[in-house]
Amino acid sequence: MKNFKDKIVVITGAGSGMGKEYAFQFANLGAKLALNDYNQETLEIVKDELNQQGFKNVMIDAFDVSNKEKMYAFADKVQETFGYAHVIINNAGIEGATVEFVEILDKDFERLMNINFYGVVYGSKAFLPHLIANNEGALVNIASIFGLQGMPTQSDYCASKFAVRGFTESLMVEFYNSPIQIHIVHPGGINTNIAQHEMSAKFATKYLTTTPKSIVKHVIKSIKRNKKKIVYGQDSLRVWFASNFLPKRISTAIINYELKKRLDF
Repeated sequence: MKNFKDKIVVITGAGSGMGKEYAFQFANLGAKLALNDYNQETLEIVKDELNQQGFKNVMIDAFDVSNKEKMYAFADKVQETFGYAHVIINNAGIEGATVEFVEILDKDFERLMNINFYGVVYGSKAFLPHLIANNEGALVNIASIFGLQGMPTQSDYCASKFAVRGFTESLMVEFYNSPIQIHIVHPGGINTNIAQHEMSAKFATKYLTTTPKSIVKHVIKSIKRNKKKIVYGQDSLRVWFASNFLPKRISTAIINYELKKRLDF
């Protein structure tokens, strides 16, 4: 896709961080926006800010992306309001427990997988028919560099992002000879409010240094170029190189050392 003017762009997790930035960047390109977030208040603030800047083609729907029925209903609302969507940004996600695997509660692991993985699955399932109906479009699933390499105290988060990666790469093959573009994004070190736990907040001050604006601009440029795999952000290329070209024993040792040094644990 080269032009987003009057295109319908769906963004989950649009109430803050990268999701909010996607909304403003696509609005600046003339797109119509269908925004989701689980937080009604923050979503309404984003809509108000967009309206104040003159962007009126904005609809919002607050719900948890792990709710399959509400995701499918959202797709119907988008179609009724604007028509079939052209771009889907499956961005919504939460952080992991940030503790070693043996300490993670089953219910917390399941909740994270439901949001970070099944939220992407439901978003893809609900909106791919829109792209097919338009005979063009882009599905953009947000993973993480933690979907490239396993990280200590991140088994739940890594599991969800590796799952998103595998799912999306399968779609790339299925839609290879199609006008539908499939993209996987592996952000590294983006400065958002996802880090809430004490340990991850400490990690954020040392590691989450790439701005949402810079990665969103890069992703949009990559969509225009139909670049399938998008790796961008603090330390992202280092992790990508280690996961692809170093023996697993060596890459695991290096990354484990680097993270422990940064977190002092």
